[in-house]
Amino acid sequence: MLNVKIISSQDKVFFDQSTDDFKSLERISVLRGERLSLQLIYAFDHNDLHRTPLFYSPVLGGELAKYATLRGVKHVPVMKYDGDYSNPHLVDYLRLPPGLFPDLLTPLAGGKNFAICDRMTESIWIEIDIPEDMAAGKYELPIRVDLVEEQIAFGTGEPEEAASCSVEIEVIGATLPEQKLMHTEWFHADCLAQYYNVPVWSERHWEIIENFARVAVKGGVNMLLTPVFTLPLDTSVGGERLTTQLVGIKRTNGRYTFNFKLLDRWVDMCDRVGIKYLEISHLFTQWGATHAPKIMATVDGEYKKLFGWETDAHGEEYKKFMRSFLKALLKHMKARGDDERCFFHISDEPNSEQLKDYKKSKRIVDNILKDHTIMDALSHVEYFKKGITKTPVPLVSHAEEFIEAGIENLWVYYCGGGRGGYSSRVYAKPNYNNRSLGMQLYKAGVVGFLHWGYNFYNTRRSFDSVNPFVEVNGEHWVPAGDAFMVYPAQNGEALESLRFVVFNEGLQDMRAMQLCESLYSKDEVVSAIEEVLGDTLTFTRCAKSSEEMLAVREKINEMIKAKV
Repeated sequence: MLNVKIISSQDKVFFDQSTDDFKSLERISVLRGERLSLQLIYAFDHNDLHRTPLFYSPVLGGELAKYATLRGVKHVPVMKYDGDYSNPHLVDYLRLPPGLFPDLLTPLAGGKNFAICDRMTESIWIEIDIPEDMAAGKYELPIRVDLVEEQIAFGTGEPEEAASCSVEIEVIGATLPEQKLMHTEWFHADCLAQYYNVPVWSERHWEIIENFARVAVKGGVNMLLTPVFTLPLDTSVGGERLTTQLVGIKRTNGRYTFNFKLLDRWVDMCDRVGIKYLEISHLFTQWGATHAPKIMATVDGEYKKLFGWETDAHGEEYKKFMRSFLKALLKHMKARGDDERCFFHISDEPNSEQLKDYKKSKRIVDNILKDHTIMDALSHVEYFKKGITKTPVPLVSHAEEFIEAGIENLWVYYCGGGRGGYSSRVYAKPNYNNRSLGMQLYKAGVVGFLHWGYNFYNTRRSFDSVNPFVEVNGEHWVPAGDAFMVYPAQNGEALESLRFVVFNEGLQDMRAMQLCESLYSKDEVVSAIEEVLGDTLTFTRCAKSSEEMLAVREKINEMIKAKV
């Protein structure tokens, strides 16, 4: 006997669990224009044992069926989490590695079938894109699961119903507003060229880049890290990443000229997929801003490396180059009408000991970029208090320090595993912990979110590349789930992780809360959230269960419904 059940997107379903471990989802509400995610879980009864896989096909009914996409939830091997498993700060984890964790979302076999055998419990991810013009009301979504083994194997017989279930979905008569949050997941074009073994900036490379950028936008990304120079990130001192430089450079008789043809193509691609903001790659090296990125140029007719680790970032030649480049870049982008879309970086994650060097590097470009945002991931509040940077991007765990210091237009980021009760997208954390960041960003009034790994498929310091289907933590480097949000399909498409989809649910929550605020007040919205939580909402107060996370969102939807 096949057991099936519809559950929420907030549960992770492991092979060794039973369908009885999960609560059926009876009803859920959603706004127009929202991506609603559900799960269909399935397993054979414990009295059954099928050593040969059998094929089944889920059939959705009702008016919402035509807006639904079904994908299988595949498990991936996770070997490491975050060091000492006895650490008391490791809280809110479902289980600790090693083991197989559900994460990879893939198309069903033949687009409509799934296979099952033995006694493992698995799930199908159901995603429904609610149209913006959908009539408000309650809709039943029935799901029938048919046995289609004979049809597939022999082309004979009729489908045989094996199980069925349903859920009620209420569409609220209000449209989810456009995302206000600026959101960047660092995009690594070199990793795509390496994984697919294609020449950098070849036509195939551009196709793959656009595929991955389109999926990023689907997940709420609206700012794209743009490699005007090869990214000086996660590279050993003296080491290099594969050259992916969009700007052509010539130096003739000591004078610099620039070619922006490839950059124009990048920006045009961003326009096609829906990217609003351009995040210009870092102008100085990571962790201190003391050297130059790898910059290639044609020098008196010879193509070679112009600057790199051997370059003093504060030397006269690099100052001359950087000022020439930025003036030319801004002139070109202004002519396109795109200069106001550009955000700039000095150096990633400088610490308190590197403040002096960071300040010297920033001074080189300050006057030229005075009308543009310069933002960097850094968590030492003295950079802000001393006026060295107006737009620091602190770790979520340090956000309160910057709020207390009086920062406006707060950005935050996270990397690592979300120790100490913070929200995180690592494999071992619950989906409701991941999604909780949305309501936290809302309350704190955060305007931007940054994460370093949309598709980082390298080892620590980029000594080598990895197979992300096997090495999910950069070869025992970072907490599993930190380095990438999407997987590279064989055909050059990006396959979403459930972590990335659930994170976007949190962003949708934030948008719904902003809509609710427009109908009430922010104090009333925050009060309603905290009433459900029974606690003050902070960056360390995440939802403690699937039911609690869903209850928060249902409360917001009820408030919206009462006003529309």
